Amino acid sequence: MKLLIVSTAPFIYKNSVIYAYSPYVKELVIWEKHVDQIDFCCPIWETEKGLLVDEIPFKIAKHYKLTDFSLNSFKKILIAPLFVFQTISILFKAMQNADHIHLRCPGNIGLLGSLVQILFPNKIKTAKYAGNWDSKSKQPWTYRLQKWILSNTFLTRNMQVLVYGQWEGSSKNIKPFFTATYNETDKLPIVPKDLQHQICFIFVGTLVSGKNPLYAIQLVEKLHKMGYDVALALYGEGLERKSLEEYISQNNLGNIISLEGNQAQDTVKKAYEASHFVLLPSESEGWPKAIAEGMFWGCVPVATKISCVPFMLDYGNRGVLLDMHLEKDTLQMKVLLRNEADYLDKSQKSSDWSRQYTLDVFEAEIKKLLQS
Repeated sequence: MKLLIVSTAPFIYKNSVIYAYSPYVKELVIWEKHVDQIDFCCPIWETEKGLLVDEIPFKIAKHYKLTDFSLNSFKKILIAPLFVFQTISILFKAMQNADHIHLRCPGNIGLLGSLVQILFPNKIKTAKYAGNWDSKSKQPWTYRLQKWILSNTFLTRNMQVLVYGQWEGSSKNIKPFFTATYNETDKLPIVPKDLQHQICFIFVGTLVSGKNPLYAIQLVEKLHKMGYDVALALYGEGLERKSLEEYISQNNLGNIISLEGNQAQDTVKKAYEASHFVLLPSESEGWPKAIAEGMFWGCVPVATKISCVPFMLDYGNRGVLLDMHLEKDTLQMKVLLRNEADYLDKSQKSSDWSRQYTLDVFEAEIKKLLQS
């Protein structure tokens, strides 16, 4: 089978070696194991631009190179039709030569790919929608258009669309799915963490406004001022780092808040193991891997009510759903910190749930998709 992957995720070439976003590479390795040939239709970046990247460890038969474009300036809007025409031409050629078409959505290229795939109704196709599938959420019109095309079984045929969470009213080609980080062999015993000593929080994600790292800091700061022995470690890099450093310095929080930067997976894993809570007050997510990873190691998740997060947290039975109101959320945490039995119960439930979704299970599901 010749598999074509159409994605906005870029390749970075270094001395003829191809690199890509690390979690993406780990998933691609699984797809590649079950096909005869793998082709890509995606853009090229000259540098990592802050992404944590890994080398792609397998042979790519063909890379249909796209130009990365956006509409964030007047000049780019003017020349956008040229890029769109060029991209559609390349996508058509790539899809024509494929046995199985796999789209990665949402994104500009995902949108164009979802349009071009209509011309190939007899080819077997899958699409992974990595964003928020909730129809009630506020999203760009381009995202809504992609979702409409993908779920329209008249326009989109022979396709299974993989989405995060279970949503009422979905069309028959929509398949609830998940992502994974750890293997079955990683299911090591978890040592219960009591609340009698320092209570550790961890934030893992890009330091950008949409992830709200400042809110994470302020929530832990509030608990500290109430007399709780708490600490927060933030893993990741991003545009907000400087402003976060200034806030930490101005409020004398250096003894309880640390910015750890991008770290290797094993380092982050050890941090999860040592933490009581995984904190992610994000504005938009698909399947937040940081939450699932933390839960795997017994961290109680503290996250916003977006996308499939309420489902992941069993609507509060195995975590804390944030209201994004500092006083209310501090009160929620205060109630939980006063009830160690409830905390330990949520920790156990979190681990039990997350450990259902291993890379072994993920690979078995990918194999089924490719064989169907």
